[in-house]
Amino acid sequence: MTISVPLRSVPWQLNAEGQPRRCGVEIEMNGLTLDQASQLVADQLGLQRVRDGRYEHRLTGDPAGDWIVELDFDLLKKMGRRQYETDTLSGELGESAEELLKTLALPLVPLEVVSPPLPLDRLTEVEQLIARLREAGARGTSDTLTNAFGMQLNPEIPSRDPHQITAVLKAFLCLYDWLFKRARIDLMRRVTLFAEPFPKAYVLKVIDTDYWPSQERLIEDYLNDNPTRNRALDLLPLFRFLDEDQVLAATDDVLIKARPTWHYRLPNCEIHVPDWGLYQAWNDWVEVERLAADTERLEACCRAFRQCMSHPLDHWFGDWVVQVERNWISSQEI
Repeated sequence: MTISVPLRSVPWQLNAEGQPRRCGVEIEMNGLTLDQASQLVADQLGLQRVRDGRYEHRLTGDPAGDWIVELDFDLLKKMGRRQYETDTLSGELGESAEELLKTLALPLVPLEVVSPPLPLDRLTEVEQLIARLREAGARGTSDTLTNAFGMQLNPEIPSRDPHQITAVLKAFLCLYDWLFKRARIDLMRRVTLFAEPFPKAYVLKVIDTDYWPSQERLIEDYLNDNPTRNRALDLLPLFRFLDEDQVLAATDDVLIKARPTWHYRLPNCEIHVPDWGLYQAWNDWVEVERLAADTERLEACCRAFRQCMSHPLDHWFGDWVVQVERNWISSQEI
């Protein structure tokens, strides 16, 4: 089934260097072998496969950069890179340990297709790729109870200006309940805590209409309340890009990779569902940016959300989501 819903446009089209903005996409799934998935992606995009290990393939030839198709399990990937070493994991012992780990991991660990940062006008290619993967048998989050799979977006920041970064964060916090409802987060993903909401005290601090901190203060406040990648909008890669020393002083997580992007981790991957596609998560993200770009609407929304949070029953029972849909979502033009 071909998805015909258009991808909406963001308010900021250029990045901090004045070039067209880009966005990376990460899609988790199962139902295909590594060879099947990587060959399909290579065929669809006209790329060449390079095997970097038994559990990770790199696809070269795209002017935007390399694509990665891999089993999303760091230990198994490291074992799969070993070819002729004579360490304690080599030989029959190593093969047995690797085979056991593989047997345990395959039902639970997703295959992941990771794009390079793509110009925004190429995101339609990801939509087409999703359709091809679905036709080939890819399965997503709701296919089984153990599929805690997601789709992650990495939209490039349009500016390093802390005021603009703070505006996007404010808008995301205001729209989070609406985004969560729209995403229909799978129970297993909730249990496994891949994309937790921000602490209430931190939300109240950020949505204050007087909160427009310097970069140093913005990062410091974030690290004090969120020294973890486990957030629906993970800012650690962005903040490490902006000030590596400040971030590394607070966390030694080796999985934090510096990059000038928002890391939006909330959406499920429902790749097996006929009408599912990138457009759902992307168009919802666009609402965050559109609210952030409209100063008056953003400040009014922050005041309304703060008022709602002072009445917990209204917040818990969905009144805020109704207000968001009525007052704070932009019109449906592209």
